[in-house]
Amino acid sequence: MKRPETSWKLLLVTVILANILWFATFYLTFSTFWIKITISASSLAVLSMWIRPIGKNRFHLDAKSLLIGLISAVALYLIFWAGKEISSAIFPFAERQIGGVYGKGEGTPMWTIFLLLLFITGPCEELYWRGFLQDGLMERFGGCRGWLLTTAIYAGVHIWSFNFMLIGAAAVAGAFWGAMYWRIRNLLPVIISHSLWSAFIFAVMPLSFE
Repeated sequence: MKRPETSWKLLLVTVILANILWFATFYLTFSTFWIKITISASSLAVLSMWIRPIGKNRFHLDAKSLLIGLISAVALYLIFWAGKEISSAIFPFAERQIGGVYGKGEGTPMWTIFLLLLFITGPCEELYWRGFLQDGLMERFGGCRGWLLTTAIYAGVHIWSFNFMLIGAAAVAGAFWGAMYWRIRNLLPVIISHSLWSAFIFAVMPLSFE
């Protein structure tokens, strides 16, 4: 059964809310970064599922889905490793800004960051950004334009970090996962990819300069 088309006004409201939540996460000083980003992603996921539940046809659990999720997570990690090496050679501020991204995790145990990213933040981000927003935008504007719009919005909310490297990283990752979803229309591999990639790049094998 085809999902009912989501009103553009509802899509816009959730984008405005995402900006507010990402502003609070990156710019306001209350609580810790990883708790704030978890709450923000979870709030968007719950709201999007309430507005437009994702049907079973968007989740195909099989060996192929698991393999695609795993391989894509490794591929994106390697892309970011190469990007770090290139950007550090081109931009004099790259090392400082990348260090600033990892510095936001200070005071939070690595095992906590790992579990939050793997089981809550990663899945919740994909439920909203790809499963809800990109799906709705692709229905309205077509696959390519829907993907590009979602990528731009996903990168745009990270402007509140005031970190050029992080905004660029969000654009690359958003384009990568968005292209995956556009191509296979199965959210599960994208969730696996995002969750594994983020858990490893932030808590297991960080791309720091130390």
